[in-house]
Formats: sequence, structure tokens, C-alpha cells
Amino acid sequence: MPDVIRDTQAMLANMTPVLEPGEFVFCTTRDADVLSRALPLAEGWIKEEEGTTLILARADAAAFSFDTAMPMRRIVLTVFSALDGVGLTAAVAGALAANGIPCNMVAAFHHDHVFVPAAMAERAIAVLRDVQKRA
Repeated sequence: MPDVIRDTQAMLANMTPVLEPGEFVFCTTRDADVLSRALPLAEGWIKEEEGTTLILARADAAAFSFDTAMPMRRIVLTVFSALDGVGLTAAVAGALAANGIPCNMVAAFHHDHVFVPAAMAERAIAVLRDVQKRA
């Protein structure tokens, strides 16, 4: 694994956003049976007091009868940002917000993942490439 980057400008300059194929849906359930069947299919999940949130492929969400009215696309920021790095999430979310694009940020061990409404994904990629270029 390459060295992790902590410097904000370096993280932005090296983030290289990549739009992944497919559409995803954020879902939530407290149903243990649904969880046991859906969890292996999830791109990510987190347990909250109100239920477990799952990030599922849109087709999988539909198969479990979750609401699929808000499909999201995933943009992977390919920089190896440090878990204690400061500013990447704020800069990305801020740039998207300034352009009227909502996002859900998911930080993982290797990369940060930005989920945006499917209809705004191409515009979001353009915004993030501009942020990278300006850094």
C-alpha cells in the first residue's frame, strides 16, 4: 500500500475521483431476517439506534422491497488519505454543496466514497475534477 497522505492540499490534488458503475440505495431495517439476508450483499452498513443502515445495489434493495426512489451513484476518491487526515471530506462536501449537489460521504480504510444522486453524478465528477485540478 502506498504511503497515506495527511496534508489537505495533497489529498485534494491526488484524490482522482472515479465514478463507479451501478446505482445504490441507502436503506434501513430492524428486521433480523432481512438483515441476515441483505448484509452479505451490502456495499457498506452501520448500526444505529433506530436500525441498521445498509448501502445496497438498487436491484438488491428492490428485491427486499426497500424504497428505491433515491438512487445514488458512488464516486471513489482514489487517494490513500490518512484516517486522521483533515479537510478532504469538508472540501469535497463543500464543493458539491456549492454546486447544489447533495452527498453522503463514507470513509473506509483505503479510500473515501462519495454517494450522490444518480441524476447528478456526471456533474459531481466534473466539480470534483475541478477541485483536484485547482489543488
